[in-house]
Amino acid sequence: MGLNPKGPTAAKARIRGLSQPQGYPWGIFAHLPRWAGAPLALLEEGATLGAVFGLGLGRPAVVGYSPDWNRRLLTDLETFRSRGSFSSLVPYLNGGIITTDAPEHKPRRQALNPCFHAKALVGLEARIRAALQEIRPKGEFEAGAWASLAVQTSLNLAYFAGQFPKDELARFLAPLKQPFPAPLLPRPLLYARVRRRIRAMQARGLGLAAHLPVEEVLIGLAAGYDTTAHTLAWALWHAANYPDWHSPAGHPLLIKETLRLYPPGFVGSRRVARALEFEGIPIPSGALALYSPYLTHRHPDLWPRPWVFDPARFEGRIPAWGYLPFGGGERICLGMHFAQMVLGAALSLFGRLEPLRGDPQPRPGLTLAPRGALWLRAIG
Repeated sequence: MGLNPKGPTAAKARIRGLSQPQGYPWGIFAHLPRWAGAPLALLEEGATLGAVFGLGLGRPAVVGYSPDWNRRLLTDLETFRSRGSFSSLVPYLNGGIITTDAPEHKPRRQALNPCFHAKALVGLEARIRAALQEIRPKGEFEAGAWASLAVQTSLNLAYFAGQFPKDELARFLAPLKQPFPAPLLPRPLLYARVRRRIRAMQARGLGLAAHLPVEEVLIGLAAGYDTTAHTLAWALWHAANYPDWHSPAGHPLLIKETLRLYPPGFVGSRRVARALEFEGIPIPSGALALYSPYLTHRHPDLWPRPWVFDPARFEGRIPAWGYLPFGGGERICLGMHFAQMVLGAALSLFGRLEPLRGDPQPRPGLTLAPRGALWLRAIG
């Protein structure tokens, strides 16, 4: 059955006043095949229709990428709810602080913040740098594989003082980097084993885990793994290809520009809990509301020459609500400081890097990842 953007069944999926990209004549499921196969292309096509557009993803969905939309969605927590959004479909992310909504979210977040504040992580940075130094590759290596190992090592050290069995942690995290539907499949036996292990670590008073509920440890490991690993792989690739930015002074800007071009969370979602109107468009209760850092970060009105890798752009003013690699508002990523610390520590270990071969174009899965292997040579 061919694409049919104007079919009578497809019209039922539309929210009045919203244009939609091409879809199948399947009502509220009109765009599911394209979303499953090529979501970036679907988002990019939708963006040509306006700053807000519609999709049929099993329920009517509204996608926006303007700063005004981002601010509205990420600050109105009573209207835009996390439970019932895409996160609820992923067992790794369906729980804890991620799916806690207002009014419970704020006190829960305040209770967790002290463990993840930048000041609380100061003593951890030197230990992570020392641990990564021990596994730093020499000669030729694949950036994605080493980045995964580096982030697993860092998470283990932060949450468990490095005492969680490495193979067991790797098995738990592996599905997050696998193609769909692997991240969506329930794994009750695996989860039960990991929960028992976490409780044993907590009983020994090890790491951050000793101060957190088991559910938040599970969520923290999952949310911090592939996002940081993919970013680190790209950052190493950019450090090799743009050596002028591969320096202690250049790394913070290099990391910011990497996150602009390749935000791991290329799209975020909320469930609309009560009907609203946005720029004259009525959005019904029960719809999905999506924001896309990928589209926002490549908007030419916000970012001149958005396709060009240019860390110098961060020497100037960052557009408000136009840069969202960690989300924004009250729900900004809890692990933001930890991720930035790991990225900086890992980059600081390397002298000159030579790019050999690779395909850095983005491949969407649960998060955004490099499409191919990224081979580098560490020199010195």
